[in-house]
Amino acid sequence: MSFHVLTDPVAPAFESRRYRRRSALLAATAISLLSSGAAYAAEGGANDALLRKLEKMEQRIQQLEAELKQKQDRPAADAEAKRTAKTAALASANAAAPSADTKNATAKPADQKTEPQSSEKSTKPKSKDFMALPPLPAASDKPILGLADSPVPGLSIGAYGEIKFGTMQNPAAGGQWQKGFDAARFVLLPTYAITPNIIFNAEIEFEHAGAGFDNDDKLHGTAEIEQVWIDFKIIDQFNWRSPGVDLVPFGYINQHHEPTQFYSVNRPELYNGIIPSTWKVPSTSVYGTITEDLKYQVMVSASNEDFGDSFDNRTDAKTVPLPGTAYIAGIDGVNALGFSRPPLGDFQQLNNATAMSGRLDFTPTFWAGFAGSISAYYSPNTTPRGAHDDFGNFLGRSSLAMFDAEFRYRVPDTGLELRGEYVRAEFGHPENLRANNDTDPTNNVGKSMYGYSGEIAYHVPLGTILNSEWEAVPFYRYTYMNLQTGGVAGTDANLPTGQGQRQYHTAGFAVFPSPKVVLKATYQRVIDKSATGALSDSFLGGVGFFF
Repeated sequence: MSFHVLTDPVAPAFESRRYRRRSALLAATAISLLSSGAAYAAEGGANDALLRKLEKMEQRIQQLEAELKQKQDRPAADAEAKRTAKTAALASANAAAPSADTKNATAKPADQKTEPQSSEKSTKPKSKDFMALPPLPAASDKPILGLADSPVPGLSIGAYGEIKFGTMQNPAAGGQWQKGFDAARFVLLPTYAITPNIIFNAEIEFEHAGAGFDNDDKLHGTAEIEQVWIDFKIIDQFNWRSPGVDLVPFGYINQHHEPTQFYSVNRPELYNGIIPSTWKVPSTSVYGTITEDLKYQVMVSASNEDFGDSFDNRTDAKTVPLPGTAYIAGIDGVNALGFSRPPLGDFQQLNNATAMSGRLDFTPTFWAGFAGSISAYYSPNTTPRGAHDDFGNFLGRSSLAMFDAEFRYRVPDTGLELRGEYVRAEFGHPENLRANNDTDPTNNVGKSMYGYSGEIAYHVPLGTILNSEWEAVPFYRYTYMNLQTGGVAGTDANLPTGQGQRQYHTAGFAVFPSPKVVLKATYQRVIDKSATGALSDSFLGGVGFFF
């Protein structure tokens, strides 16, 4: 913000003319008096008293000239003083305010959109240590949706979103190709620094156009709180995140799922089931920096639940439907853990189990361009209250343990980028899972599920277009998942269909007109071992943004 002193443009010229006239008059008077003194000295000798008067008059002339000059300089000095005072006031007002990127640079740990991304596509300052509290700018430098200055010191609002379109096979229609469009999501990211060490964060998400499912508008969408918490910044090594809604610190894309962070139109396949992204839970956590190369987060949360049905099928006693009424499994051999996330509101959780999870992020300083993480999750029981098979028999407990390891490597001084990931889920007593007791033998679950993927991409500079440095990133990713690793003795027959063993060949390109915007095109070939095949291929385009 700049400050301007409003002055009369005529005043300086007028003051200058007055100064010249007054100086000329004083000079003429002095010359006249000096001439008179010289004549008197020639006629009768020097008069000491007269000379002393002349000296005093000369001193007075110099004093008057100094006063005139001071009056001329006063407007500029006043303007500078006002500018200095206002700048100081703004700096004071922002003593409790973070920079515009505090949403990710100060309020979230490295695994919450702040970790350096090997692809260098991050639109927020990923290279900053998430624990740092940078110098605080003036309020005018804080963006509201990147378009206008923030009127409130300490307040920042960002956003991300994605639009998808194209054609895909519908396995429910025998593999028929169907065109479509999806306003997949629009997310607002408000952050407010209550103090430099107490920071509020939230994500407010509108999915699939965010409209209600009504007969007259033919729209189906949701509006939800994806994240909300308050961070208490204590020291670099230890900080506390208050109870709220947060993302499980598991994997990379689960916590960095903005569309500029991956190159395909849809999220990577491992995050569409085995890792139920976006995996958000009621939770609290601690996090910090162990060394320059190593950061951590440890979370306590509500457990995932083996219940995938609607809220209408929960009883007032907070149980699954009474025996004799079927319900949908939350964990199965077709959708993996996709429907098992715990409910977020109104005390609707169906069990009392508490889950633990944690993640270590490493960005070794001795290995430029490399970053990775390892994650773990454990719940002692995913069985909801009142769980039963279709014959009315109650089901016992079943634990869930998960492990993930991933890396990202941007080879220095080249455009080459490599990514890889492995994830595994282990079930303590799979015979108690609803999928093995729902009279449907095609969705059975074994002792484990696992998946892995490898990706290669190359960054190609396209030069300056529309006053921006454009870049194209062609890529290819291979993914394998096995969601039905073996039969388990529940009440269902062990007849896995093979559709839980899937291969994904995903290829395409992403064009970045700016690090904040991406245009995508993707072809995906899906193969499984079912009798009909997956029948889930697709050609998709997309537009994404993150600022």
